[in-house]
Amino acid sequence: MKNETLRKFIVSLKRKPQNIAMVALVVSFLVYSLNLTSISNTTAKIQGTGMGFTGFCTMLFSILSFVCFLNSFPYRKKVNVPMLVLMFVMFAIVVGCDWYYLGAITRAITRAESPISVTDFSYVAKAQSVLHAHMILMGVTTVLVITMPVYRKALRKIKTSVEVEDNGKLDAIDISEE
Repeated sequence: MKNETLRKFIVSLKRKPQNIAMVALVVSFLVYSLNLTSISNTTAKIQGTGMGFTGFCTMLFSILSFVCFLNSFPYRKKVNVPMLVLMFVMFAIVVGCDWYYLGAITRAITRAESPISVTDFSYVAKAQSVLHAHMILMGVTTVLVITMPVYRKALRKIKTSVEVEDNGKLDAIDISEE
């Protein structure tokens, strides 16, 4: 039973290898969106230029990149290259927004007049770690999408056929006497 479940899982991955990259994209979106409270609290505390806008753009382009991903790999059709390129552009915008937001946090922590203490406001440190994790996960997703042709070929080499007893040992059926 366990082997059959694994076989079915591998068969589904052989048919749709883009699901691997989609899971990575969903995980990166969930990491950011489930920690949005600490990010918005950090925005409210620091009130840096463009911080709210970059947080908004990160959420917007994360959702739109998911839509572009789904449209890049239509069922039983060739890859939609323009949507794939647009998805990579959105990935770059998301990482750029994360990078800018991290810079705003760093400027607030290291400024000369009334710097923000990370120990006093734990959500600032959490926002930093979430943004680092989000950028890393977006990079992993990008690598998974780029290397999809490689692991698609590797998945196809995995033997998932089921051996049936007496397979190929059938005698010829004689229909001449009728």
